[in-house]
Amino acid sequence: MALLAGAAGLAQQGAPIPQQVTFTPYHASGIYEIGDTVGWTVTPGPAEVIYSYKWTARRNNAVVLREGKLDLSAGKDKIEIGGEEPEMIYVAIEPEGKPAGATGAGEASPAAAAGAEYVGGNTGRNNGLYAVGAAVAPTRIGPAAPRPADFDAFWDGKLAAQAKVPIRPVLTAAQTDVTGVEMSSFVLDALGSHAQGYIARPAKEGKFPALVLLQYAGVYALNAREVAQRAADGWLTIDVDAHDKLPWEPAGSAPGNYPAVGNTDREKSYFLNMYLRDSRVIDYLLTRADWDGKTIALLGTSMGGQQSLVLAGLRPEKITAVLVCVPAGTDANGDLHGRKAGYPNWPADQPEVMKTALYFDPINFASRIQAPVLAAMGFIDTVSPPAGIWAALNQIPVSKEAVPMIASEHNNFTPQLEQNWNARSQEVLDTLLHGGKFVPNEMR
Repeated sequence: MALLAGAAGLAQQGAPIPQQVTFTPYHASGIYEIGDTVGWTVTPGPAEVIYSYKWTARRNNAVVLREGKLDLSAGKDKIEIGGEEPEMIYVAIEPEGKPAGATGAGEASPAAAAGAEYVGGNTGRNNGLYAVGAAVAPTRIGPAAPRPADFDAFWDGKLAAQAKVPIRPVLTAAQTDVTGVEMSSFVLDALGSHAQGYIARPAKEGKFPALVLLQYAGVYALNAREVAQRAADGWLTIDVDAHDKLPWEPAGSAPGNYPAVGNTDREKSYFLNMYLRDSRVIDYLLTRADWDGKTIALLGTSMGGQQSLVLAGLRPEKITAVLVCVPAGTDANGDLHGRKAGYPNWPADQPEVMKTALYFDPINFASRIQAPVLAAMGFIDTVSPPAGIWAALNQIPVSKEAVPMIASEHNNFTPQLEQNWNARSQEVLDTLLHGGKFVPNEMR
């Protein structure tokens, strides 16, 4: 994930990525019904078209449905696929032909010589790759694999065992340049590890709604200033490190390959203690006299969204609202069932890994959730594939709201395409902060 963030950052810091072809969906919403023709009109520009393109349409980015080549000689072309079942359709449009800058004599430009064989694209990479996506009857997409019969018993047992562990909170004052805020780091005893992070509140008397921030993938120091700024807005804010380390440490003792740790055994999976640490933070929050006793909102992106959905399922009686952008971890067994899986990228050819993964897949926590959920998904996201996000939403028995981002890859690749999520999530947070209730605009 750190590498992904770096790649996205490099793309954003340089010149804008040239767009040699553009795609207009037949349905502006990107959403179709079974039996509809799913399609896009393809036109040149605004950059000069310097390659030819082949395209491959896949069901859930796994099963090839159709292939073809673009022909823009008449000024436009089209890509069409039949919507046959509840599914996500992913179309990869890949360049062919000479590398960028190659001359007739075969002399390549410096960029081509350095390995930048193709340029352009809409996936945030500037490697010539384009992608488009569509949803067919997405509210009917179900889980790829059955939920383990003992799933609830396993997790209820872990929560019961953790409840016997005293919290023993240790708070240490932390400095911030954000005025009107009191902030501390915290350490809490959890089952098998320690929950750590930052907590901040307005520096005044009162009781405040709580906002719990869950972190995206990787091992890094937390952004203390963001926590303080949320508190300055009026929240009792808790930022939970995904790892058992001090929040200002870049790495601590957390392994860089943590998703692979214990992935063949549900008792040893790295995600077991991660999820239990998240729940322990709720235990501690409930003891604080400055919590308003009413509101606990969860907010997370990517692996932070994964943890948010899981935490809402672990503690359904306490969570008020769940706001997640491109939540990761869903469809962990997707590669076995015709759906391309994403992060944590557990190997599908290892049966014990796939069996273990089901106990940590947010889809299997979703039926326990009792709080309204706001969830954004990128239709061309290859890190958090959208089919799994829809499947998780469809298991939630209470109201939920989808924010489709039909042109978006994962958030760190195409952050400029997340305006709808940014606006709607802020609107919901403002409502909750001022004592209102989040009422989802549920898609039917």
